[in-house]
Amino acid sequence: MPQIEETQPKCLQIAHHIRDQILRGDLRPGDEVPSERQLAADWNVSRPTAARSLEALSHQGLVEKRQGSGTYVRGLAVNRRARELYGRAKQTGKIYTPGEYAVITSAGWLEAPDYVAEALSLAAGSRAVHRQRVTKNESGPITISTSWFGADVGEQAPKLCDPDRIQEGTLMYVESVTGRQGSYAEDRMCARLATEDEAADLELEPGAAVLIVHHVVYDLQDRPLEFAEATYPPGRWAFEQGYPIS
Repeated sequence: MPQIEETQPKCLQIAHHIRDQILRGDLRPGDEVPSERQLAADWNVSRPTAARSLEALSHQGLVEKRQGSGTYVRGLAVNRRARELYGRAKQTGKIYTPGEYAVITSAGWLEAPDYVAEALSLAAGSRAVHRQRVTKNESGPITISTSWFGADVGEQAPKLCDPDRIQEGTLMYVESVTGRQGSYAEDRMCARLATEDEAADLELEPGAAVLIVHHVVYDLQDRPLEFAEATYPPGRWAFEQGYPIS
């Protein structure tokens, strides 16, 4: 069992260890995770600390507590495109595949909309940095996406306000200049009708249905680092889910 380090709260170290087991596939959907009592014994921590670890995993959407039974790994619905883009940037230093390209349509400081401020834990009315892009390939638009960052990140990352592309990807650039490392992400999805601007950018008929993904990246201290809103046209949705059938 890994040793507790003093650089990070004990409950988060335990939660991150279990989270990594889940994301690697060592713990699969439906598997039971160690109980509070077992975690307390294995890590030599108090029961309340162990409980906070499981609460952190539950908040991240990775586990669910079943009354009278235990805590189990949830089936994970993953935004495959977001995961693949980040993985490609880590491996190759480039975020897009050959034939794909992004056009930055807006960049700079704006008052954060209420839902963005909430996602980034900002005070209402706070200014934030945004970058909006339309990603395309030979078949046409793939998605519209807007990344938002708090003022502390914006002040350290001046390229966010530059309309030129950031080759390694926005998040990789932010990590490199701020020292904050993305740790895990949460996605929330819904479908709705495209706005007039979205329909124009995605080359859709007015009133076409689109898929909206709100993507929040958290750092190693569980602080929100990036909020991204992506709009997918019909036929460009790429999501996957694995779960046991027995």
